[in-house]
Amino acid sequence: MAKSPAQQLPLRFRTGRKTDVRAQFAALCWRIKNDQLQICLVTSRNSQRWILPKGWPMHKQTPALAAATEAMEEAGVSGDAIDHCVGVYTYSKPLKVDGAPIVVMVYPVHVLHVHSKWPEKHQRRRKWFSAKKAAKKLSEPQLKHIVATFAPHKLRK
Repeated sequence: MAKSPAQQLPLRFRTGRKTDVRAQFAALCWRIKNDQLQICLVTSRNSQRWILPKGWPMHKQTPALAAATEAMEEAGVSGDAIDHCVGVYTYSKPLKVDGAPIVVMVYPVHVLHVHSKWPEKHQRRRKWFSAKKAAKKLSEPQLKHIVATFAPHKLRK
């Protein structure tokens, strides 16, 4: 007898069972400068790869506000967090032995203020890129697509 699509998945991904999948919220920090869209990226603490600021869910915060909190802590930027997920990507934490996937939901943050001091200033670099250049700097193919196709004028408010 053929297995259903759900039965073909590894046990930890089957519906109705506890999984090892974890969720994070990322901030796609953007601004318009000289009539050009710019995206803010930061470096990861360990490998110094370019990434979006991201983190784990926070108690009593919406996903968009959690993403905005990460933007302030990791990139030193603040502004309007938009409660509209613009994409989802997955990755595995390199240090985790089981390689459990992490699902990251991306929320736009319209940057209104760039701070000169922020909590992780001495642990990360912050840099602004065009959407096309930002996408090229990222590692995850799904995230590259989200950034490359980001269009602020299409956001619902």
